[in-house]
Amino acid sequence: MDVVTLAGIPPLGAEAKGFMDKGELVPDNLICKVIMERIDQPEAEDGFLLDGFPRNAEQADILEDALDSRGRSLTAVLLIDAPDDEVIKRISGRRVCIKNQHVYHVDYDPPKHEGVCDQDGARLIQRDDDKEETIRRRLQVYHSQTEPLIAHYDAQGVLRRFDGTRDPDEVHARLRATVATLRLEDP
Repeated sequence: MDVVTLAGIPPLGAEAKGFMDKGELVPDNLICKVIMERIDQPEAEDGFLLDGFPRNAEQADILEDALDSRGRSLTAVLLIDAPDDEVIKRISGRRVCIKNQHVYHVDYDPPKHEGVCDQDGARLIQRDDDKEETIRRRLQVYHSQTEPLIAHYDAQGVLRRFDGTRDPDEVHARLRATVATLRLEDP
């Protein structure tokens, strides 16, 4: 039986939430424990995808050690490669419905009426983490902490690059095709 706190959050998740609620970064060791707890679940036995993780060399080392101790390894690392200006354009153009979280993009998937959700008529907003100044700060962190992992995974032969300047639907289709191919190749 799973151990669950009163709030319905597993203990490691509750510990991580405590850091986030204070506006602090979750320590690398803890975030890695949360990830590995999830990977150890039966539904991840046949494979898993990690989005935005690892974010730095320490997390990558912890992940590799933890997977190695379980007799597992990374099959691939998927990199959607795009210049900062394109990343800013893609993220800052996102708008979200306040009622049901439907997602739009001002350039790629605009609503029929500006600022109004097509599905439920609710107001569309730009989340704080989708604002240009926030994205620029996140990109600085990415360049200093995460970008060095590209060479690390490339040297291991697991890095797969995707041109993030292409149409979003094309990038999505290529990602899906690559994941499907990797699953077929996996023994």
